[in-house]
Amino acid sequence: MNRIDARFEKLRAAGHAAFIPFFTAGDPDMETSLRMMQNVEKAGADVIELGFPYSDPIADGPTIQDSYQRALDKGLRIGDVFDLVARARPECTIPVVAMISYSLVFRMGMDAFLDRATGAGIDGATIPDLPIEETVQFFDAAKERDFPLICFVTPATETARRNAVARHARGFIYYIALRGITGERPQLPPDLAENLSELKSLTETPVAVGFGISRPQQARIVAGEADGVIVGSAIVRRLHQAAEEGKDPVEVALAFIETMATAT
Repeated sequence: MNRIDARFEKLRAAGHAAFIPFFTAGDPDMETSLRMMQNVEKAGADVIELGFPYSDPIADGPTIQDSYQRALDKGLRIGDVFDLVARARPECTIPVVAMISYSLVFRMGMDAFLDRATGAGIDGATIPDLPIEETVQFFDAAKERDFPLICFVTPATETARRNAVARHARGFIYYIALRGITGERPQLPPDLAENLSELKSLTETPVAVGFGISRPQQARIVAGEADGVIVGSAIVRRLHQAAEEGKDPVEVALAFIETMATAT
């Protein structure tokens, strides 16, 4: 069984939601990313969402955009990220999901990307600029390798497309909690519970919520409605700030992750 499916099945049986931290490969540096991958499970993470830096990110707010640019400015290339995951795998036993632009996949070639990703130990991918309507060939190739392509649903997703995602999704569905870009928000949207209930009525595939979650009380609320809680900008910001202040970025980030994961 794919590591993503196995983890969600285990959590569902235990009545817990997954905690899914996002961080950018190579920010503030590759050794920090390696240590994060090797240690986040101890802090309570269930799945890692690993950002592949890209010069024109989709839907990412300034915190994650800046992290991508910092990594690229240091010369990071896509092959370095695959190598990072392969290096981490002996100590990292939880699922790893790549957050990657389709432009990078297209440049490599679909089969080459899938072969390199699975060979490195990546378990699935979120590809925000790849519409489900245009991905039949990619979905089929990924399914043959037991490599889920994580689909997105937003509050503005039309009914027909939402139903198509519910039918075809594997791994989990990434529900974008709010309209707009990623980033920390003081409050969750008021229609979140209603939207999640409607989506979950359409599918048995787990639903994880991201965008705007940055506080334990928010994570607790989302965990009561969804199968997973995704936190990115708040982690990326702490990693960068800690490095700038001469602190251990991994220690700072893991302390925050533990607080958030405990709330799920």
